[in-house]
This record gives sequence, C-alpha cells and structure tokens, in this order.
Amino acid sequence: MPNLGGNQVSVDLKELIHDEALRLGFSHCGIARNDSLEEKRHFYSTFIKQYGHSGLSYLETYFEKRLHPELVMEGTKTIIALLMNYFSAEIIPDNDNFVIAKYAYGADYHVLIKDRLHELVNFLQHSGNNVRAKAFVDSGPVLEKAWAQKCGVGWQGKNTLIINKTAGSFFFIGIILTDLELEPDPPETDHCGTCMVCVSACPTGALDTPYQLDIPRCISFLTLENKEEIPENLRSKLNDRIYGCDICQDVCPYNRFANAQPDSGFKASERLLQMRKKDWLSLNEPMFDELFADSPVKRIGYKRLIYNIRAATK
Repeated sequence: MPNLGGNQVSVDLKELIHDEALRLGFSHCGIARNDSLEEKRHFYSTFIKQYGHSGLSYLETYFEKRLHPELVMEGTKTIIALLMNYFSAEIIPDNDNFVIAKYAYGADYHVLIKDRLHELVNFLQHSGNNVRAKAFVDSGPVLEKAWAQKCGVGWQGKNTLIINKTAGSFFFIGIILTDLELEPDPPETDHCGTCMVCVSACPTGALDTPYQLDIPRCISFLTLENKEEIPENLRSKLNDRIYGCDICQDVCPYNRFANAQPDSGFKASERLLQMRKKDWLSLNEPMFDELFADSPVKRIGYKRLIYNIRAATK
C-alpha cells in the first residue's frame, strides 16, 4: 500500500485507487471535488413536497446533509463514485412467468457491495497518515446519482437512473467520502438527446415527465415500497412484474452495450431460473425462505410477494 505521508496526494494514487476498485469488482470509478449540491435544492425540496406522502419521507431526513457532504463527514474534500455491474448472462424467462428485477436475482447487494467498499476504504486509509473515509451504498444522507454524474461515471437519464454511455444502466452505486485531495474527473453530460423510448415504454405513465419519476405510479415502488394495496387501475399494467420492474432499462438503447457481470454473487440460482407461473402461484413460505435466503426479495416478506403475485394476475 502506498503511504504518501499526508492527505495532499498525487495522480499516481488516483490511478492506484482506480486499479484497486477494478480489482474489487467495480466496473467504473470516478472522482469529484466536494462542491455542494446546492443547485439541487429546489428540485429535491419540490420532489419531497410532492411525494413525501408516498412513504418516502426519509428523503427529507438530514436534507441539508444530502446537499453538503461535509455535514456527513467533517473535512470531506473528495467524493468517489463507483459502479458495480449486476447484469446477468442468464435472464429469467418472461414467457408464462412472473418477473422480478434483475438486481434481485442473486445476493443482497447491500451486503456484498458494502464489504467491497470497506476494503477500498481500508486501501485509502493506508495511503496516507490519518486518512478518513466513509462508504455508503443505498443508505445514509448521500445523493448517489447526483454524485455519480459529477464524478463522471454516468448521467441521470430520462428514466431517472444512472446511464453509462459505453455500458448501460444495470449498476449499483457506491459512494465514498474522504478527506484525501484527489484530482477530479470531468463530470458526465446528458446523452439522452431526443430519445423518449423509456418514457413511451413505461406502462403506468410514471415517466411522463422525463427526468422525474411519478413515484406512486412506478411499478418498482408499487411492488417494493408501497405499503398499501396496488390501485385497481394499475394492476392490469404490472406486466407480470412482482418485484421491481426494469422495463425502462430493458428498452434503453444504451443497454445494448450491457455485458454480463462476472461476479457470481448476482447470478440467479438454477431454481429461480426454472420458476414459472404455476410455481409462483403455489409458492409457500418455507419455499420462499429457501429461494430468497440471501436475496433482497426477502425484505418485502412472503405475504407481500404473494399479494404482488395475486395483483399481477388480475
């Protein structure tokens, strides 16, 4: 491990961090200076006022920290954004089947990616004296997608997801705050252009306003975060989705560049690949526990998944 004797570091360390990130299984690594996200204040405050009632009031918690990383970790000078690919070589067939989002095929990404991020944090902390760093994956008061774009690893597309021009959008995002000073990468710009494929493909109209998700109409929200019954007028539009969606990603032209990830942790089990509608309809709780033992699907619980299955059949 390099020890440069302080927190003012060279381009060489930046390259070493990038190489270490790739070694740990991340496919993209970008760096930004800790400028505030004050320009996002109006968008997110309006968003929270509009959708806080949808059970996403956590977005309001620590709102100032989300805009200013130095309030999360004092002395933050640099933000590192990392993407980990979860696209699978084997896609669960949708013929005579119910569909779960590709990110949920395998292991719970919170656990797997957090472990990899902590390894990268340890690498950073050995790069100089008293280096401080904190890692986040889908948790904590961090605006992951905004920082991913500032770090240059992708842009937030019309489907509101991070898209990489050469690799698509099937990625998890990890964020590290550190007091190391690193040379920033250029931020990414928008490459959606006039394309409206994702907007047109969304069966519930959740993307009718490009770049802004209509949360109560989003199939992912309806099948994952929603605590109420799925509205009758939306059940027929689930398109057999019972956990998450992926429609807006599947149609995105940039996902023609998506390549299967090599990490076996995100691959579907043979049993999951063999599931068909009749199997889902006869799923009992012990079978659910076995099938999704280490999966993010388990967090919604057996009863909610069965409810989603029944809603998707109407």
